[in-house]
Amino acid sequence: MNKLRLLSLCVALAAAGLYGCGKPSGSTLEEIRRTGELVVLTRYGSTTFYESPDGLDGYEYALTQAFAKSLGVSVRYVIHDSIPEVLEAIRSGRGHLAAAALTRTEEREQVHMFGPDYKTVQQQVVCHRKATVPKDISELPSVRILVISGSSYVERLRELKVEVPDLEWGTTVELSTDEILEQVARQEVDCTVSDSNIVAINRRYFPDLQIAFPISEEQSLAWVLPPRADKLLLRLEKYFTEADESGLLASLDERHYGHVTIFDYVDTKRYMRRILSRLPRYRDSFERAGEKYDIAWTLLAAMSYQESHWNPRARSPTGVRGMMMLTLPTARAMGVKNRLDPSQSIMGGARYLARMIKRVPEEVEAEDRVWFALAAYNVGFGHLQDARELAQRLGQDPNRWHSLKTVFPLLTRKKYYRTLTHGYARGSEPVQYVERIRSYLDMLERTLPIYGPVPGVSASATPVDPPPADDGSVASVWSPDASESASSLGRTRL
Repeated sequence: MNKLRLLSLCVALAAAGLYGCGKPSGSTLEEIRRTGELVVLTRYGSTTFYESPDGLDGYEYALTQAFAKSLGVSVRYVIHDSIPEVLEAIRSGRGHLAAAALTRTEEREQVHMFGPDYKTVQQQVVCHRKATVPKDISELPSVRILVISGSSYVERLRELKVEVPDLEWGTTVELSTDEILEQVARQEVDCTVSDSNIVAINRRYFPDLQIAFPISEEQSLAWVLPPRADKLLLRLEKYFTEADESGLLASLDERHYGHVTIFDYVDTKRYMRRILSRLPRYRDSFERAGEKYDIAWTLLAAMSYQESHWNPRARSPTGVRGMMMLTLPTARAMGVKNRLDPSQSIMGGARYLARMIKRVPEEVEAEDRVWFALAAYNVGFGHLQDARELAQRLGQDPNRWHSLKTVFPLLTRKKYYRTLTHGYARGSEPVQYVERIRSYLDMLERTLPIYGPVPGVSASATPVDPPPADDGSVASVWSPDASESASSLGRTRL
């Protein structure tokens, strides 16, 4: 049975009073260890818990999995539809933790036991950029505001109503914050209030969302515990201290939010259009290359968009050309006879990236291997080695991308590069390169039905002209489409 359907069944049984999925009899640390199971109450959302193409994912999912691993137990997730349901369930002792991106507020602390803070957010008013966008709280009564029921947003709006008596808003238990943001993007609702981390993720899928202004100071997110869970609280305090010192929290922040800080409205709108208009022509080539070299085809597609905006005839003054913007020596080394042939270019770029991934040291794990390889693809493997060495000197983890992205820019400084083997490098560029690809990848996987064709679009609907001959010449000007690319960097020779 599908994992999410199983979880939904558990919720339905619980709602009916039939706890066949196993209602915990208590919520102490001893019970968790005795049963070997941590019961986590959460809700679906882009920052909490969802099913990705690779399985279950989400910030709260990853963090609770890590906590359970530290206890040596498994996790059972019980999904609720709203924040009030989550809070009521944890207060009634129907779980061991409520991990649902819950904001610590004075009102909630009077009723619930909170664990340690693990992230800070800020409440923001979000509207459609082409609609009426209020400039401050005095203008909020002029727009229709919809927020989720029982949220910290409602608490804050009630506080603001003291200052602005005419302020009104609607609430819903049917929609999530992500869904309300989508309604704002479709101009079905004027404005909403959302935490800054949720806005940062969603505005890349809905680029017409505009942040009007913040309505709160920074607030902390924390897990909520059931009553009388004092021992569990002490264990959580120890866990979060260790998670902070080990770099786990920084690593999770990097994985889930590190790439969302880059937002370009025009580029995002263009990219979303081209997922439907251009990508279908080349999807088969990306899939074949991905299968051959064991690389996600969506990663190759995102990488190619960063390189050429899916323009097979893109060129630059430095001599890089084609879908993957290969130099002539690199293309020859990868067996590419014509860089302007989309299939050849994609296959050559995939082969080169696979070689970079293989060269990344074994101690670099999971997704960090891919980000390291992309950086090496962009700036050269020698500079990647230098950045790792410099990170070690500076007391940072040379095996984590969140460390290297702060170290790479230092390769432009003489006090550092003159002490390194490969010298000067424009270190900010590989960081921007990797972060843009991560953003394109995330948008692609969340907007494209990657397990089927794009509805209404045929991959053969738009014929692709035969590629012109690649004479290896260097163009004196950018082609119009390639000029939009933010990459345009030559590749190091193999």
